[in-house]
Amino acid sequence: MGEAKLVKTRLRAGVWEGVLSGVSGQPLLEVLHLEAPVAGTSVTEMPDRPGDWAVRVPIPVEVLSEGVQTFLIRDAVSGDKLGHFTIITGVAMEDDIRAELDLLRAELDMLKRAFRRHCLETMG
Repeated sequence: MGEAKLVKTRLRAGVWEGVLSGVSGQPLLEVLHLEAPVAGTSVTEMPDRPGDWAVRVPIPVEVLSEGVQTFLIRDAVSGDKLGHFTIITGVAMEDDIRAELDLLRAELDMLKRAFRRHCLETMG
């Protein structure tokens, strides 16, 4: 995807919204929560801004529970991480260290899968 950049625009009515730029052609994105895909993500070209794509991620009610919930947004083809967003519910947070830790865990899991895939591809 080259120099892709994903910028959050808002979170409203249970839908995370952002703008993806720096990609050529229709991007294919996937959103993961606890390594499970989140359904319903849409990516549509912005008619007034050529090369920019509106990204909408509906947040499933069933994944919302007390604590920190982190969602990873990545290129479905390359697996490159484009962004993330975190929702904290139930407890007031003095700082966001738990959100950062949750994100690090998710990224570590993604790296482990990529490393295992690499090992399989180079050994076989």
